[in-house]
Amino acid sequence: MPVRLKYVKRPTRTVAAVQLKLKTNGFTYRKWGALQRCKPGDWIVDNDGEVYTVDRSTFRRTYREVRSGVYLKTTPVWAEVAAGSGLVKTKEGTTDFRRGDYLVFNEKRGGDPYAVSPKNFKAMYRRAK
Repeated sequence: MPVRLKYVKRPTRTVAAVQLKLKTNGFTYRKWGALQRCKPGDWIVDNDGEVYTVDRSTFRRTYREVRSGVYLKTTPVWAEVAAGSGLVKTKEGTTDFRRGDYLVFNEKRGGDPYAVSPKNFKAMYRRAK
């Protein structure tokens, strides 16, 4: 069984984000090997050139504004290295992952998951003390 450890976002790894506050039904887009869905009120995030959406409740709970339009994830995550390939169901859709990728969870017991490549994970997160 993979070991799940606690991590925090590096303080220099802020994102630019805007909330989708328009009269819309949202939109769909293709990313991470599957169709993703942005719902009204969700956030559009630019994470160092990687653009994606984040569920509004997750964003509100996990990010804090550090200056206008710039946010830092301030809550810890729990992550484990994937032992094989597969799919993880997210609030936006599904994400494919490969052996060695990090499976990341916004909730200690494994809820609200997503997958991140080892290179990106190590650049964005550090082990929590």
